Amino acid sequence: MSNPSTIATLRVADARLYYEMRGNGPVALLVGAPMDAMSFAPLADLLATDHTVITTDPRGINRSVLDDPHADSTPQSRAADLAGLLSHVGGGPAVVLGSSGGAVSALALAQVRPDLVHTVIAHEPPLNDLLDDRDRLHAATEEIVATHLRGDVEGAWRKFLELACIQLPEEVFQQLAGGERTAQQVADEHYQHAHMLRPTTRWRPDPVALRSTATRIVVGIGEESGGQLCERTSVALAELLDLEPTRFPGGHIGFVEDPAAFATRLRAVLGR
Repeated sequence: MSNPSTIATLRVADARLYYEMRGNGPVALLVGAPMDAMSFAPLADLLATDHTVITTDPRGINRSVLDDPHADSTPQSRAADLAGLLSHVGGGPAVVLGSSGGAVSALALAQVRPDLVHTVIAHEPPLNDLLDDRDRLHAATEEIVATHLRGDVEGAWRKFLELACIQLPEEVFQQLAGGERTAQQVADEHYQHAHMLRPTTRWRPDPVALRSTATRIVVGIGEESGGQLCERTSVALAELLDLEPTRFPGGHIGFVEDPAAFATRLRAVLGR
């Protein structure tokens, strides 16, 4: 069970950013998009034995409230949020683990504020624009967005999983996409599709900026992600940066599936 020592909000340029802080030691920031702080709580508790661990809800999601709820969540805006949060907390430079859209946020942060980050672990960033079939992927993403925004939640999930090359048993799919949703879940899913998915998957990292920074970049891929879209995008990122990908336990959300195994691998990576 998560037991954060600090729960607070930080005023950034156009939002109030919710964050939690646990433990003592070197700063480790765990970020997702659209995943919020709750998804990282088990991993954060494990790391808090010897780190000051920060988790946060990305702008527009759950408890991080925007002044303008119709503003897009871009990698650049999320990077600015993370820079403000790390500057506010202090104790850096930090290690930043970003997963999925949060990995895109972390890469954008490393490009603009490398002084705040000594290591970025970009775990399965959905950088569709790096792939040769980007036009097909972007068109499919637009169809996912349109399907969700016209109210077909289950249809949007089916299209998303098909594009991501993720197969789920039907009973698992129904747990994911079916059933009643809370008002917050409805709001978060709407924001993700209307304002976050498109700018995240279309963002393109600057290899010159990332290679020239002193920040260490680690490209993480789940051991069970073989053949999935985010394995392809992660391999493309590693090739762009002349890096060898690092495998982590589990799949796209391995840190949720088995946080203990994920923490063990993460500590090994940080110890290199």
